[in-house]
Amino acid sequence: MTKILHLSDLHFGKHFLPGVSEVVLAQVEMLSPDVIVISGDFTHRAKTQEFEAARKFLQRLPPLPRVIVPGNHDVPLYRFWERLWHPHALYLSYLADRLDTSLCVDDAIFVGLDSTAPYQAIKNGRLSREQLAFCAHTFAAAPDDMYRIVVMHHHLVPAPTFDRTWPMPQAKRTLEAFTRMQVDIVLAGHLHRAYVGHSLDVYAGENRDHGIIIVQCGTTTSRRGRGLEREKNSFNLITLSDTNILVEHYHYHEQITIFELVSQHAFKRRRPKGTNHN
Repeated sequence: MTKILHLSDLHFGKHFLPGVSEVVLAQVEMLSPDVIVISGDFTHRAKTQEFEAARKFLQRLPPLPRVIVPGNHDVPLYRFWERLWHPHALYLSYLADRLDTSLCVDDAIFVGLDSTAPYQAIKNGRLSREQLAFCAHTFAAAPDDMYRIVVMHHHLVPAPTFDRTWPMPQAKRTLEAFTRMQVDIVLAGHLHRAYVGHSLDVYAGENRDHGIIIVQCGTTTSRRGRGLEREKNSFNLITLSDTNILVEHYHYHEQITIFELVSQHAFKRRRPKGTNHN
């Protein structure tokens, strides 16, 4: 089995909660994940000192395989010329050497996609056709029996019972492309409101035999939770087995200073085409 710790929206800056981040670092050791995923918004205003703090946080995490992607807050908002000419310069300098990445572990292959759109949108995101082609090429080279997981910042389906939750433009096109690639799970953030669902609950899709599990993470270490997670912090733990996918959702409990398990979501694994079902 493979265990994935899914954090998001850390927001180093004025809304960051240092005490909560210390609990996260301690609890990582207890949960013993195999892979760590952070789905964007490491910083609040893409400032040098915020990226420095985010890098120190990453350095304190266990030396495990990890997938990280930028969020819209990791791009300068008010520094117009920097946003125009070098929108990801600080992210690439402090946190990563590429924007779109891939990672292969024992039973899963991850593709991390930069869904920020500095030249098209301030808050909302986009994925280009070139990025989808990169994703398709990466998954095409993987064995059929491996889990296929996409990590991005922006959400592809609306969160239930939450206003102001319009999905990323061309989300349906993107989900159809991921369906053709046989993607199993999409991990994302952005909303500061976690939820776990299924793409077929929202879009009928070209292929009703293959839906995609959608796992959204709230804000793990800031005071900017929204909707049902107003002023709450959360993360997810995803366990992959040969036959099932288990998503466990954790909330921070301030009185006892620990992230507690609050819900579990179990999915039967879809067998890839050509796989023996016996």
